Amino acid sequence: MQLGSSVSEVHNIGKQRLLYLNNMGIFTVEDLIEHFPREYDDRSDIKTISDLVPNEVNTFIGSLNGNADTIRIKNMVLTRAKITDDTATVNAVWYNQPYLKNTFKDGQRYIFTGKYQHSYGKKEVVSPEYEALDKGELLSGGRIIPVYNTTKGISQKIFRSIIKDTLEKSKNQLVDFIPKCIRMENKLCDRNFAVQNIHFPEDDNSFFTARRRLVFEELFVLQTALLKMKTAVKEGKSGIIIKNEKAEKEISMSIGFELTKAQKKVKEEIKADFVSGKVMNRLVQGDVGSGKTAVAMITSFIAIKEGFQAALMAPTEVLAKQHYYSFKDVFEQFGVNVVYLSGAMKKKEKTDALRAVEDGSAEMVIGTHAVIQKGVTFKNLGFVVTDEQHRFGVNQRILLSQKGNNPHVLVMTATPIPRTLALILYGDLDISIIDELPPGRQEIDTRAVNTSYRPRIYSFIKKEIDKGRQAYVVCPSIEESEKRETEAVIEYAEKLMDYYFKDYKVAVLYGKMKNDEKQSVMEDFANGNIDVLVSTTVIEVGVNVPNATIMLIENAEMFGLSQLHQLRGRVGRGSEQSYCILVSDSKNKVTIERMKVMQKTRDGFVISETDLRLRGPGEFFGTKQHGLPMLKIANLYKDIDILKEAQTAAAKIIEQDSNLEQQDNNLLNEKTNRFFQNRDIGI
Repeated sequence: MQLGSSVSEVHNIGKQRLLYLNNMGIFTVEDLIEHFPREYDDRSDIKTISDLVPNEVNTFIGSLNGNADTIRIKNMVLTRAKITDDTATVNAVWYNQPYLKNTFKDGQRYIFTGKYQHSYGKKEVVSPEYEALDKGELLSGGRIIPVYNTTKGISQKIFRSIIKDTLEKSKNQLVDFIPKCIRMENKLCDRNFAVQNIHFPEDDNSFFTARRRLVFEELFVLQTALLKMKTAVKEGKSGIIIKNEKAEKEISMSIGFELTKAQKKVKEEIKADFVSGKVMNRLVQGDVGSGKTAVAMITSFIAIKEGFQAALMAPTEVLAKQHYYSFKDVFEQFGVNVVYLSGAMKKKEKTDALRAVEDGSAEMVIGTHAVIQKGVTFKNLGFVVTDEQHRFGVNQRILLSQKGNNPHVLVMTATPIPRTLALILYGDLDISIIDELPPGRQEIDTRAVNTSYRPRIYSFIKKEIDKGRQAYVVCPSIEESEKRETEAVIEYAEKLMDYYFKDYKVAVLYGKMKNDEKQSVMEDFANGNIDVLVSTTVIEVGVNVPNATIMLIENAEMFGLSQLHQLRGRVGRGSEQSYCILVSDSKNKVTIERMKVMQKTRDGFVISETDLRLRGPGEFFGTKQHGLPMLKIANLYKDIDILKEAQTAAAKIIEQDSNLEQQDNNLLNEKTNRFFQNRDIGI
């Protein structure tokens, strides 16, 4: 059986099972044997029937005492069998599997695994997995058992047997694409041994050896592919030279504050890219309120004064508009024309904006993803900024950069990610970090309380409003639907208006509102015309209202730490003491730990590390949000040491052979070329 053969050639796979497997993304023999277990079940501790532990899953060996029988109870069929060994007898029960009656044979010995319980005075094992002892090597009992992500219609037992049969018939065909020097240096086992032992480990040591090899392999290929892409971008294009010290001095004097050391460092890194002769592809990672926008403003101004157009793309209308007004206030002092562009604009406004972009009179263009649409033509685009990068996929960023002739690219994110992991997410970019906040920012007083505190919270909010301050209330829905979330926000706001804040101005903001309505509410809030803004997480990104001093987050357990941190960053932007109040009745240990972390630290990188540990990589990154490739076996938190080893090895290979053209790297080159096919990676 060849690795490239259709999985339909595998024994025991008919049309229906083939459909199930295809729906799981398994089409070839290689796909099947590289569908690794998600976890393992230790069934090596075999008990006698007399030693079965109640209310626990037990593994035991016994013989059928008589034939199995079936009885019908209402709409259910029960199959029952008496199992005996030298110590005792126990009943086994299966629901709605009448065919089992003819499967078991009187006197035949089987190994069973199932939950043993006392039910209505009866001692029985419920729906145990079973395997005949005369069928050769055991797959479902008496050993460490692999557990797979499968689909309805293919049981774990069936899937294990399919995997076992396939491994036996496709032995030793896997080719090792990791160069020999890397394998030896990192003490990696043979690939065929690794795949065999990740499914059915011979012993503990074989399992750990196999897993380390496969985790390293996966992360090594990903990192090598990203570094290869990064090198190709740098080597393949000549960058625009942008150098204008006079412009930098002009703009720096006008922004109204001194840059922090971290901001200055990042600004100098961008300026060095501007004069390097290579195209800049740089990520600026900075915590909420760290001043990324100021750096983007200064560097955009330098590019414009050198004769180029600059563009900034933001993920939401609210954030894009905010950037537009901020840039306009500063740039117009110098006669720089700032133009706004979004899909929600009226036809004439949009036509005028597009004309200005095309003839070059629009020197700074700010907007939503509308700036990358067809029909948007720049005259001389030299500098591209993407804000909140994690909201865009790589294709959107590339589309924007293609609007110019190899413009420099700066991407910004306020989602702090540990640097080692940022190399995975943003592997084709150079990474800069703004790791300090501007002076004068007060620590946000964060409290976690339960719902019994609501009357006191509302009283406190009133006192703050009476001092001239404003408050956010974030009200997520318990339900998953956006419709329900909208209803929950409106209901909550009406409750506040009717019972607690009758004499105050309360408004609502949610995703389904029309863009001009959202903009109007945000402008009213920013101008101080609204006291309490009840909102969904639409205010998570980029809203800047220095007068807002309270962030009340209901059902705080529903958010990850990084999102809570983002929301908290909407307050504390002025000179007054600000507060974040997290409300939750959850007794869940993880929730309690998360609330403690929020109260202890404001460091986004510490928070992101904790979020990653508590929620795991899948939820933390959210593949839809970040576009991170789905990893088959590696865990980006638990396998951090292997990740570092793989990154070192990848960097070494690319340094020696940037395009993987040497003979020893041919197979690795093929693997990396295939890696990003049909993926929109969010980097």
